Amino acid sequence: MEEPQRGIRAAHSDSTITVYQAYSPKIGLPAVREGRFPAEWKRDRMTWIKPSFLWMMYRCGWAAKEGQETVLAVEISRDGFEWALSQACLSSYVRGVHPDRATWQRQLKRAPARVQWDPERDLRLQPLPYRSLQLGLSGEAVRRYADEWTVGIRDVTPLAHEIHALVSGGDLDSASRLLPQEPPYPAGDELLAHLLG
Repeated sequence: MEEPQRGIRAAHSDSTITVYQAYSPKIGLPAVREGRFPAEWKRDRMTWIKPSFLWMMYRCGWAAKEGQETVLAVEISRDGFEWALSQACLSSYVRGVHPDRATWQRQLKRAPARVQWDPERDLRLQPLPYRSLQLGLSGEAVRRYADEWTVGIRDVTPLAHEIHALVSGGDLDSASRLLPQEPPYPAGDELLAHLLG
């Protein structure tokens, strides 16, 4: 089956969806221990959540980039995730989606969430011909994410290292078997219509 050009693929249950973030150990490890983000975590900054494990690996360099050595799998409520999508604005202007550039800029300024569609990645972190969602949260959305939506936080850094070692050794089949299963997320057309530019 051909992948849609833009789609959300994610580990999810009936009530939750798993997203990924990477932090320094001084933020990541207390978050795992306490099941919530520690005081050092900045609520006043935009935070980007990524449903794609491999896109997170691309972003953090298999947990090797400075300040991104701890990869977190954050399980959040689907209700919260879908609220963020419904309130989101595309992070760049798209003719046909937005009436004009000024309207888009006003929407972007007001929106508590923004969406980027970036090329999905394969095991070698090379771009694929279809795109995956990155969801940026700010203001009210950041507070809700931290205080209401988060159900659990797991450290998946060892998994990242194990998969990376297999890829580096050329064993892509074994690496592939360890990847989190990310089937299409059942977001209805109406939820994504304003984000599919």
